[in-house]
Amino acid sequence: MRIAITGSAGQLGQALQLSLGDQELLLLDLPSFDVTDHSQMSQVIGDFAPQVVIHGAAYTDVDGCELQPELAYRINALGTQNVALAAQSCSAAMVYISTDYVFDGTKGEPYWEWDAPNPQSVYARSKLAGEYLTQTLLLQHYIVRTAWLYSRGGKNFVQTVLRLSNERRELRFVTDEIGSPTYAPDVAEAVTKLIAQPVYGIYHFTNTGVCSRYDWAKAVLELAGRADFPLFPTSAYKRAARVPARSELRNFCGATQLGITLRPWRDALQDYFRGS
Repeated sequence: MRIAITGSAGQLGQALQLSLGDQELLLLDLPSFDVTDHSQMSQVIGDFAPQVVIHGAAYTDVDGCELQPELAYRINALGTQNVALAAQSCSAAMVYISTDYVFDGTKGEPYWEWDAPNPQSVYARSKLAGEYLTQTLLLQHYIVRTAWLYSRGGKNFVQTVLRLSNERRELRFVTDEIGSPTYAPDVAEAVTKLIAQPVYGIYHFTNTGVCSRYDWAKAVLELAGRADFPLFPTSAYKRAARVPARSELRNFCGATQLGITLRPWRDALQDYFRGS
């Protein structure tokens, strides 16, 4: 199968390369390839003529999006439009990687795939715009919402906790932001299974279970052999963007229709520290 991957140098992009290693891949990422360049995307993807396009490129700095809304919409909305049109031109299916942040986090229970989004930040609104553009332009599409991604290498929460624990005498993380830490290789495996079947629609792929940022940091320190490091809960952290208080996603469609499930987040985190 010929598969184009945007954002191929990112955490999920690199995991997808390993998961799809036996396929013919076109890897697209900055600085050589820019999803905001309509002509380039049209030509490069069109020339490759993929059967599937996995669109993972995005501006994911949530607070940065709040400060640079035009850039956020240019990349996350118009960039998605460019990739979707390129996929349309060669009759390719497209996987759009979206986020739990399209929900406001006030439901009090897991969000199903068909729950109404209510984004609360520029980042979330720009990603939801990408969902709408994907749905509008392509009949053959998969929208995959995931959350709190991390992997070995790259910039992520786990790396930040480990770095800060070497730079500071104590750490504080919030207890009022709850979600599902999700290991990028697990999402890549789920996407690999997903595109093997033309069952298009919206899917929620996160590792199961939820925790607060504080609980996640505590688990990271424990598995790093630093359980005694001074770590304190807080709820006073202020940031530019408004983020969901509890954004647990229910994987109903993938599990029920296709048998695609992801393991508990603590099991995945253990594998991260084992280097697997």
